[in-house]
Amino acid sequence: MEFLSKTTHINFLGKRKIAAIISAAVLLISLASMAIRGLNFGIEFTGGVVIEVGFPEAPDLTVIRDGLATTGYPQAIVQNFGSSRDVVIQMEARQDRAGSKVRDEVMGVLQGLDPDFTLRRVEFVGPQVGEELAEAGGLATLFALLMILAYVAFRFQWKFAVGSVTALVHDVIITLGFFSLTQLAFDLSVLAAILAVIGYSLNDTIVVFDRIRENLLRIRKQSTVDVMNLSINQMLARTLTTSGTTLLVLIALFTFGGEAIYGFSVALIVGVIVGTYSSIYIASPTALALDVSATDLMPPQKDDSEVDALP
Repeated sequence: MEFLSKTTHINFLGKRKIAAIISAAVLLISLASMAIRGLNFGIEFTGGVVIEVGFPEAPDLTVIRDGLATTGYPQAIVQNFGSSRDVVIQMEARQDRAGSKVRDEVMGVLQGLDPDFTLRRVEFVGPQVGEELAEAGGLATLFALLMILAYVAFRFQWKFAVGSVTALVHDVIITLGFFSLTQLAFDLSVLAAILAVIGYSLNDTIVVFDRIRENLLRIRKQSTVDVMNLSINQMLARTLTTSGTTLLVLIALFTFGGEAIYGFSVALIVGVIVGTYSSIYIASPTALALDVSATDLMPPQKDDSEVDALP
């Protein structure tokens, strides 16, 4: 870890045009995929039935899936929840079968596997509720971005605010595009991960911006590009350490967390990687493109007439 204690001298902003082309291409692919393929929304958004049961011994989930497929539910999601003996089953709503009939058919499959199972919970989620959840999730994300724009504009300067929100929008679109391309289930846990990615990426960006502001006010003889490069290099050790340790935890969740948090861990892994990239190659270059300088960060000077008018 000795290299992390030394300030590097990498010309990050010298490659900002190449990074912009790469980001634009990935964004276009993500947007095209979401427009053509869309997201594979989970039960919470599309409506359906959620059944939670407990068994005396750990059941074979493959046998349950095969039984449900034979009954007419090949797309049913069967996963452990809490322990290997607790199972949650999620199935999309079907117009040709009422919710009570779906429940009875699932109970029949489980009875054939182990008649001693315990029914813990049955929930019916209507499509209208799912639409309301999707709308609420989108509004929550938009509200978070607007509040971040206002905070960074107040804390730093509006050019930095535009840079930070641009980076956050970049991260959210690419993460959503990844789920669209892979068609992984997009449920409430993934939406929570998207909001967590916004917070993580913002934290990384704010740390870099704080050092840029400090150096812009302290170092007057160098260009803004040189000062930004210096600031990013100074914070690179901190960025790599934070991202690396966070990814270690997320990889552990991805590997050992089971299916219940699979989408959550995947979304955070993608978001942390993209967020680390955007804090360097999106946020700072955007502020630079808006011609940010030390003058923007200086407090306004009062003229002589204002001073004379003071009591």
